[in-house]
Amino acid sequence: MIQILIIEDDYRLADIHQRFLMEVDYVNIVGKALTGKEAIDLASKNDIDLVLLDLYLPDMMGVEVLQELRKHQEDVDFIIISAASEKETVGKVIRSGVFDYIIKPVIKERLVNTIERYKSLQSKLVEQANVEQGVLDHYFGVSAGKELEALKPTPKGIDPLTLEKVKEIIAEIQQGISAEKMGEKIGASRTTARRYLEFLIAQGEITADLEYGTIGRPERIYYQKDIS
Repeated sequence: MIQILIIEDDYRLADIHQRFLMEVDYVNIVGKALTGKEAIDLASKNDIDLVLLDLYLPDMMGVEVLQELRKHQEDVDFIIISAASEKETVGKVIRSGVFDYIIKPVIKERLVNTIERYKSLQSKLVEQANVEQGVLDHYFGVSAGKELEALKPTPKGIDPLTLEKVKEIIAEIQQGISAEKMGEKIGASRTTARRYLEFLIAQGEITADLEYGTIGRPERIYYQKDIS
């Protein structure tokens, strides 16, 4: 369960946000605070994973509350929900290290999507001893274009971005390429390059033939599959 604290000085909005979150079955609302002082008190008595934080509170600024809550629990995460859109304010909050920033009024689908993304990414960070670049790109909302949106889940040891690079190289080199040459192009060992190439063969995306070099040793050469 994700333990969530709502900090919002308008109790009606706090209730609305709570109703939105109640539709998510893996969420538990620890409490709702109307002031910074109430928030700090709740945080000192409960374990909290995530805070929905308004920036304008009657007694404190949201950034001050953020800093105080991290004194109680340094690994707590924050989603800012605020009417503030001034670049100076937004920039300062982003530099404070928040998971997301939503400008009021909140659309239910937008908030629920953020919570789902938070759960997914936290699960991946817990499960993986070494975090792959694709997970970090997703975490930070990085997209290098439509090609990243089309990336499919890959098995352990196959990084989606590296796989796309291998596919691009194969498509460009009509005469085929060896695992050794592919390794040089992607900055990896021959063994690593071969793992990616053999994965693509298993997926039916490329093919390979044995060719004999000048000293008679056969070498496996990989080609773009002819789809004509």
